[in-house]
Amino acid sequence: MAGLGTGRARPSARVLRRRRLFAGIAGAVVLLAVAGGTVAAIGLARAGADGEGGPQTDGGAPAPAATPTPTPLTAEEELLAATTDPAACAVSFTGEGISDAPVLESQGTLYTNLPIPTREDEVFAGWYATPEDAAALAIPGRINGSEPVACTDRRVTLHGAWVSAERNATEDARIPILMYHQFTTDPQGDNGPLRGNYAYIGDFDAHLNHIASTGFYLPTWDELSAFIDGRLFLPNHSVIVTDDDADHTWLELAVPVVDRYRVLTTSFVITKWRQEQTPSTFVLQRSHTHDMHEAGANGQGRMVNWSAAEIAADMETSAQILGAKEVMAYPFGHYNDTAKEGLRQAGFEMARTVEPGYVTIGADKLALPTIRINYGMGLDDLISLIG
Repeated sequence: MAGLGTGRARPSARVLRRRRLFAGIAGAVVLLAVAGGTVAAIGLARAGADGEGGPQTDGGAPAPAATPTPTPLTAEEELLAATTDPAACAVSFTGEGISDAPVLESQGTLYTNLPIPTREDEVFAGWYATPEDAAALAIPGRINGSEPVACTDRRVTLHGAWVSAERNATEDARIPILMYHQFTTDPQGDNGPLRGNYAYIGDFDAHLNHIASTGFYLPTWDELSAFIDGRLFLPNHSVIVTDDDADHTWLELAVPVVDRYRVLTTSFVITKWRQEQTPSTFVLQRSHTHDMHEAGANGQGRMVNWSAAEIAADMETSAQILGAKEVMAYPFGHYNDTAKEGLRQAGFEMARTVEPGYVTIGADKLALPTIRINYGMGLDDLISLIG
């Protein structure tokens, strides 16, 4: 019989081998579990860095990213986005009391859409290239429809100015409308029955050079209308240049001079006789009637022989050909109340006569006076009339 001991019996070698095997397996399981958790954690970290593994849709795919709200276009950008004109220019307006929306113009052409703001107890004094020009009412910096549009990066900002009604009245501006007719290259003039109508082209060159080089302001017709109403300040150093009839000598001799000095002019065209497009950027073509530059039954022009309805119909025809109304010149200077009524019916606001004088605030818009230029009137004569 075996002897008895005080402790437990030692396990056999076989049992010990089994215990070591089970311990190894358990350790491996623990290591795998720990490693799996680490891998999972690393995977989640990588998913976050790669932008994956975010919120899931019900189908398991990532939810789409939110679309950013686009920045709204400015008013200028909207104008430019809506045009295919490569020369388009968005013109904005600024200044005290100015709230006019920007307008679209085309570079290289004359300004056509400049507004004339109104403000209680003050008179608008024009648009200027800089705030300093606006503050000084500097004529060289004043911008209007007498000059071509120029932009930087398809945009330009104009600065408005105002004067008091008292300042406007104190200026007491008297605006001359010069009236030319035909032209000659002969310093001795033309010897025909209309000799007085023929300005020597050398004198015309001197006239426009003086106007261009001494800082005259060149009002447009809409500005002249606003000036007459007392809504727009015009300096006394202003002048409007016009020609009657669009004679071939105007086209051949005078228009090149107009282009040389870039002086805005208006050619009053008899549209029955001439229907070509304007010969120059700086020549506005307006009506000298369609078929009323003829004598009527009493020797006076048709303008004072026809009914208001007949006059209106003729003027409508002329306007359709020219693409403009605004102002006309009476043939032979003949007009009466019936002629004025015919113009009103046709939608014309202003008319130029051959009566001598200057346009002032409150003038009759359908009877604008003029400064007639006759043969032999040189530069000194012009200066005596317009300064």
